[in-house]
Amino acid sequence: MTTRKRPSLGCWLVLLALATPLVIIAGENGSSTHITVSGVFFSLVVLLLAAKIGGELFERLGQPSVLGELLFGIILGNLTLFGYTGLEAIKTHPGIAFAAEVGVILLLFEVGLESNLNGLLDVGKSAVFVAILGITAPMLLGYWVSSIFLPASTWYVHLFVGATLTATSVGITARVLKDLGRMSARESRIILGAAVLDDVLGLIVLAVVTGIAGSVTSVGAVPAVTVQPILLIFSKAIAFLFVAVLLGRYLAGKVLHFGTRFRIRGVPVVLTLCYCFVVSGLSEVVGLAPIVGAFAAGLVLDKTYYQGYRKPGRYLNSVKLEDILSPISSVLIPVFFVLIGLRVNLESLFSIPVLQFASFLCIAAILGKQICSLGVLDKGVNRIVVGIGMIPRGEVGLIFAGIGVATLSAGKPIFDSETFSAVIVMVMVTTLITPPLLTKFFPAISEES
Repeated sequence: MTTRKRPSLGCWLVLLALATPLVIIAGENGSSTHITVSGVFFSLVVLLLAAKIGGELFERLGQPSVLGELLFGIILGNLTLFGYTGLEAIKTHPGIAFAAEVGVILLLFEVGLESNLNGLLDVGKSAVFVAILGITAPMLLGYWVSSIFLPASTWYVHLFVGATLTATSVGITARVLKDLGRMSARESRIILGAAVLDDVLGLIVLAVVTGIAGSVTSVGAVPAVTVQPILLIFSKAIAFLFVAVLLGRYLAGKVLHFGTRFRIRGVPVVLTLCYCFVVSGLSEVVGLAPIVGAFAAGLVLDKTYYQGYRKPGRYLNSVKLEDILSPISSVLIPVFFVLIGLRVNLESLFSIPVLQFASFLCIAAILGKQICSLGVLDKGVNRIVVGIGMIPRGEVGLIFAGIGVATLSAGKPIFDSETFSAVIVMVMVTTLITPPLLTKFFPAISEES
């Protein structure tokens, strides 16, 4: 029996090189902010090929594919340093931005799908305390570092920088623990439970900070540091999540069961996406980020809701719920990460102040998650492992950074290019160091052991 050889990275790079000039052909002189419809298609081809090449490269190196997608986005976004301006229009094109927005919504929806609601409610005291400290310590440290390196910025900018340090990537840590055969260990259960709680608390923090920054309408205006508006946004976020989860557990099953009456294919996919988009839209209507609603929507869906789809071509009991959206998410989610990379300015990144800021952000990000290990109450648990497992920011940190550069406050983004670049460095460093550190302090065991 012969095995298929994997295509070399050189083949992918040739395809990318051939596709990149197509953006210039469809644009206006390759540097205009206007792209035709064909230009959007060609741009998506470039972004998707870059994502797959970067993902493949980093997978072969034993690293998360998301870092490869981000890195190749950075490379494409800085080709202007070599005189090539053909991809500049992609950075701000509304069509590409919309595709990336849908991608990030699907990403948070999948994170919610992978998070078991019953398990979330029964993670134990240790996971709760680890999660609370894992939010509080990095945020305070991030605020402090930002206030030192960005003295001219307002306090809510420092608060947003601190918020980006609160994230924990569940997917990256879970994959490493699974590869080590340690998923059933007490340390792993605490890490994963706390990481999911981190996501929930982090989204609430994000909603509060974004609401405060978005309330500033004029340049030079600074929102007063009062408790009332902060409590209002916080209460709104809590109430929305509570109502979305409570009603969602009742309504989602009803809606998906209603779909079993249809004979056409694709009904469960359509209804699942519609449910996700409705909750995400309602989240924005009440003044929260759409990703908050996407996470809440995924959190309530259960495999049992799909048991009625037993007709040929629609049988779903034997596959994971996430597989329903896999063909769509595997196209749109990489667009988001490559676009994030496109917006990183290497010229600003390699300045001494930005590198210093990024270095101290990395220290604050790592130290903050080590502090959270003090919340472990169980005896005999390796606290170092728990702290390391909470370090990677991964895709969640990139989402926070993307919102920081896309959200306008007083008519300009919360993050300027220097701050955005420093945060991206922090996300990459924390994501890269976690797998080798976990392997060192949490040796692999066989499944039989």
